[in-house]
Parts: sequence; structure tokens; C-alpha cells
Amino acid sequence: MAEFETVLKTSDLAPGQMQGVTVDGMDIVVANVEGRFCAFGGICPHEDAPLADGDLYGDVVTCPWHFTEFNVLTGEALEGLTDEPIPVFEVRIEGDDVKVALQEE
Repeated sequence: MAEFETVLKTSDLAPGQMQGVTVDGMDIVVANVEGRFCAFGGICPHEDAPLADGDLYGDVVTCPWHFTEFNVLTGEALEGLTDEPIPVFEVRIEGDDVKVALQEE
């Protein structure tokens, strides 16, 4: 069973916002997609760009370096310089805590 770690408060991210965090040495990004919190790998598989520095539109994050797009709910690479997906992680909300399990969904 996956172990969940508190990474943010729900009040830290308004809908449409995302924030990079480090959990057990791994860079991940937590995003609020229209009130639904999700977590995904923070590094673009193309050339290791920090996805937290990219743009979030709906459920799509755009890499800040080469503009590859990924679905933040599924990890699927949508358009750009790589077909490699990003990992997505399970998120739980407990009270005001946003908790993430590093085991991939």
C-alpha cells in the first residue's frame, strides 16, 4: 500500500495554479485542475526541464523549454518533442491537507 505524504494545503493552490514540491528527493508538481488536485512528475522527459516553470491550461501543462504538452491527469504526452509520458501520482485530500503517494498510479 502506498504511503501518503502531506505536500501542501488546499488553500495554497487556487484552480488553475500549480506548484513544484520535493518529496523524498523527487521533484513533483501539484496542480489544482478546476478544483481537482493532481500530482505529476516535475521533470520533462525530453531534456529535464522543470515542469513547475511551465504553463497550466486546464489539464495540460506545457514544458517551459520546448513547449511539449502533457495531460496532468494521465501523464500522456500530447504534442511536442517526446512521446514519453510523465508519471502521475495518487492524491488524497484530508481536511486542508493535500497528500501525495509517490507510487505511480
